[in-house]
Order: sequence, then structure tokens, then C-alpha cells
Amino acid sequence: MRRYQYYFILALLVLAVAACLFSFIYYIPARASLLYGPPSSVLSVSDRIEYSARLLMHGDVLTTPLDPTGAEQSFVVEPGESVVSIADRLEGFGLISGADAFYDYVVYTGIDLTIQSGSFTLSPAQSIIDIAQALQKFSPTDAVLTILPGWRMEEIAASLPTSGLGITPEAFLAAANDPPQVLDFASPLTMEGFFYPDTYTLPRETTVQELLDVVGRNFAAHLTPDMQNAYTNRGLTVFQAVTLASIVEREAIHIEEAPTIASVYLNRLAIGMKLDADPTVQYALGFQHDANSWWKTPLSLEDLKVNSPFNTYQAAGLPPAPISNPGLDALMAVAYPQSTPYYYFRAACDGSGYHIFAATLEEQIANECP
Repeated sequence: MRRYQYYFILALLVLAVAACLFSFIYYIPARASLLYGPPSSVLSVSDRIEYSARLLMHGDVLTTPLDPTGAEQSFVVEPGESVVSIADRLEGFGLISGADAFYDYVVYTGIDLTIQSGSFTLSPAQSIIDIAQALQKFSPTDAVLTILPGWRMEEIAASLPTSGLGITPEAFLAAANDPPQVLDFASPLTMEGFFYPDTYTLPRETTVQELLDVVGRNFAAHLTPDMQNAYTNRGLTVFQAVTLASIVEREAIHIEEAPTIASVYLNRLAIGMKLDADPTVQYALGFQHDANSWWKTPLSLEDLKVNSPFNTYQAAGLPPAPISNPGLDALMAVAYPQSTPYYYFRAACDGSGYHIFAATLEEQIANECP
């Protein structure tokens, strides 16, 4: 091998290693921070990377209640009890589905340092995140509502009982189907898609209309004129752009892929090709009692035939409304997608959550897992 070839191969290897390190050092912590909030300040850099990766591996386990119909029960945290013991007993009491997921979340957020001893009323209808936050003492005058990217309205409603707000899930959903005037620029049929993912600290006496107004104004504040112009230049209204972003949000497990995924869907729309987007089928299927989840996975061939205007395997174009509440990365991806020749993508075969993209159906078929 000639010397210049050796150095060229060595340079490629160095670049590949650097890219992997960059992903671990930047993208994984950034994605975890977006989904679950900032990490505890007491964690070292290596611990932040480790626990960020752990949280992303847990996926929907952190946000999906073990039993949405489960009854409340008393749970006592003993003085000086370790977080490991608390996590194990929560799982043993049938309150959470995974002690490891609970432990990783509380260490990542720093809640492990603020869990209070005493008696708590908990329920398997609460998610792991809800239960972790309930084991702290909040300010008596404030309520804290966290909306995660990719949640649908029902998932936000389910988190209300542990937020400290005196708003019932039923009242919330009824009001969310009658959007406030702050969203007139988008003319949505419901607030679905416009609940800007964020942590909201509010007075406990906040009414449901005040909550929707705060969340709607937060969405409007993040939708810059440049983004609106970018949507217009792509032939999309704000409502259509949010609808597409809601699909991208659910597809992009690794958010750095969002601009590429957005390009695939925009390319399909441009030629009148059906979107064939799995998240729209999941949305149409609704809550899955056997899995305690709003997002069925994997989907069967029969699922793809579900009769719904939201099923983009059956209906052409965008679904009639957003299917989730996208974060800023997904909204930006639709405004500023990558320029690609891709019309297809599928999950990578290594279980990493990344995707393999293809320009033709033949390439897509060739990318099938063995």
C-alpha cells in the first residue's frame, strides 16, 4: 500500500471516531435534555453522557403509566432510605414498570437528592416521571407542568393530576378542542400540535383557559417570522408545517435525523406520493390497553389498513391535523430540511434507532434487514 493511501485511510478512521465521539458528547446529552430537562449539576461530564444514553434507551417506559386504570395507594419513604430501595419497592408495589428506569431518571435530574421521607399517595396511572416528581415537596404556591416533545394531548392530560394544577384531564381535553384566539394565525381545529414542549411553572389556581393561553403564547413566541417564511416558501401553511413536524417528531428517535426525515416527506408530498408514516397509524389506533401506551409498536400489516383519515398509508397527503406536539427541532427541520434525493427510509438493523435512507424503491428493498 502506498504511503498516501495509508494516510488517507488513517484520516478516514480518525474522522469516523471523531464523529462517534461527537455524537456521544453532544447529540445524546442534547436529546436527553430536550426530552427530560437539564441534567443535575452535580453529575460529571461522563455521568451526564452515561445517564443521558440510559434515559434514551428506556424510551416510552418513563412516560407511560404501568396501569392507566390503577387505583391509588399509600407509599411510605423511610428516613434515609436509598434510592435503589425506593425504586425496587415502587416496582414491587406495582406502581412502576421498571426500577432501573426510575433510578436512572432521578439520578439524571438530581431528584435523588431531593426525595422526601414521608407518606405519599401514588398510583400506577402515573408515569415514572410523575411518581419521581411526586416524591418531592413542591412550593405550596406553584404548580409545575412538563410537556414532553411527541406527546399527544391525552398524555398531557394524564400528567395533570400530579402537576399541582386544579385542572381535571376531562376539562383540559374539552378546552383543548376549542383553541384560544392566540392561535388564530394557524387556524387549528384543536390545540393538538401547539402545546409547546416545555416546563411551565404556574400558580396552582391557574384555570384551564389561562393554561392554554400561556402554552399557546409560548408556541407563538418560538415560531419566528423566518420560520413562517420558510414554511410559506415550501408551500406550507403554519398548520400544515406543524402537522408534518408532529410526524417528524415521532419518527426521529435521534433528533439529528429530523432534517433528513423531513426531506423525505417533503419529497413525497411534492410528487403526490403517500407519506406512509407509521406514527399516523399509531395515532389512528389510539390507546393500546395491553401495552399501556398510546403508540403501538410494532405495527402489523392489518394495522396499516385501519380506516382513518389519519392513516397516511391509505389517505394521500398530510393527515387532517397534527398527531403529536413537536419540539423546536422538529419544527425547524420542516422549515429548514436537508436537500436530499430520498423518498424512502427504514429503521437500521442494529437497533440503534437510526434510519437508512434510499432514493428508490429498489434501494429501499435492498436495505431490508437479513
